[in-house]
Amino acid sequence: MGKIASQSLQTALFSYLGVVIGYFNVLWLFPYALEASQLGTFRTIQDLGLLFVPFAQLGLGHGITRYFPKLQTNQSAFLSFSILLAMGGFAIVSILFISLKSQVINLFAVHSPEVIDFLQIVLLITLFALLSSILDAYSRSYLKVAVPTFIREVFLRLLTGILVGSYFLKWIDFDYVMIGLAVVYGAATFGMIVYLFWLGVLKFDFRWSNFPKGFRSSFLKFSLITFLATAASTLIMKIDSIMVSSLVSLEANAIYTIAFSMALVIELPRRAISQVVMPVVADHFAKDNLSEINKLYQQVSNRQLYICLLIFIGIWGNIDDLYFFIPKREVYEAGKYVVFLIGLGKLFDVMFSINSEVLVFSKYYRFNLFSTVVMSLLIIGLNYWLIPIYGIEGAAFASVLVMFLFNFVKYLFLKVKLSFDPFSWETLKIIAVGILAYSPIELIQFDQGPLVNIIITSIWIFLNYLIFSKVLGAGREEWKWVLSRFKK
Repeated sequence: MGKIASQSLQTALFSYLGVVIGYFNVLWLFPYALEASQLGTFRTIQDLGLLFVPFAQLGLGHGITRYFPKLQTNQSAFLSFSILLAMGGFAIVSILFISLKSQVINLFAVHSPEVIDFLQIVLLITLFALLSSILDAYSRSYLKVAVPTFIREVFLRLLTGILVGSYFLKWIDFDYVMIGLAVVYGAATFGMIVYLFWLGVLKFDFRWSNFPKGFRSSFLKFSLITFLATAASTLIMKIDSIMVSSLVSLEANAIYTIAFSMALVIELPRRAISQVVMPVVADHFAKDNLSEINKLYQQVSNRQLYICLLIFIGIWGNIDDLYFFIPKREVYEAGKYVVFLIGLGKLFDVMFSINSEVLVFSKYYRFNLFSTVVMSLLIIGLNYWLIPIYGIEGAAFASVLVMFLFNFVKYLFLKVKLSFDPFSWETLKIIAVGILAYSPIELIQFDQGPLVNIIITSIWIFLNYLIFSKVLGAGREEWKWVLSRFKK
């Protein structure tokens, strides 16, 4: 875990810097500068563009990570080959989107007609995000994760904040904000190109005949089989926002966006660890080190759960005071229980560890495809059923249910096929610590003003977490890791 811990720390630092910028953007600047319908439009167009990325990518991101260790040379040819395939995928997605544009218009015509004026921006976002994802996967294969994380989490959000800030200062109108959204993603792609060029690994070589025998066909087969799983996984993450816009309103999507963004902080440690773990898992599978993978599987589960559970109870313990700082909070605090539900779903994700990553790089990667496609169809069905009845809470509940079922099915499969298990008595102790640390908050009410309340409540929760961890003997390895990183 040494190499993983080092890279994860850098990645986590950039991720949380991105959280600071993201919180300022999403929880203050965006609701202050934009009307709820404008924020809903902004988010819907952005989500549509990102939703198409995995379909255009054709699974190449995971393919690059899995097959990069098999190459001793010709890495530059591998990159050019991957980019060419990605452009082919983008061409297919573009043709389908243009052909089905009338159906897309009908989807938003009743409840969110404002979206229709900006549909032409969707494909530009898809193109730039697609190129960034390929370059990110290539960089990750060299175990260079921190700078791509900075570009994705910090640079992108900073530029987005500047864009909306320009509208707030009346330097541009809203139409240029939407056009600028595509420019922002283009700038992030350019940043990745500059970084890889600086590393000296951005070279284009079209001598694909020099690949080992069967390499291209095997790479294509793996990528095409896993692309539906990747696409369906993104669909699970993005479809709720889009369906809230189409079935309720853009204002409802704005409320959902604010709440979802608050809950998203809970899984940031998982994102940081996952980015570094993927090439390590791929390397262990290549060397048939199954015992090391199982060890990593359990370590990551405990580490993620211990950290993310503390973040979850910290957010929920301060939820009313956090909403106080959001402009027009009388509108946006309607999403309070969305924060709880989505946060609970994120805890399921971190508790079940890196099951997706393990499946993708194992010989059972086809099962990941099957389960993800089934779950994506399930969440669409649940959203169509629950959103008209319960609104944004219905969308959040559908997400929680699918996240649990999705992870539980993969857990059972890995348990049966590979005897992998991320759970232990440590898991139960960590959950008990979280419950005990939060319980006193229900009995104690602070009324010193929102900012002071947040500080006092957060300290109270943190101290309780430490005390109950000591009493139950939970989180020892996690604290050793944190302290060693700070000392270093």
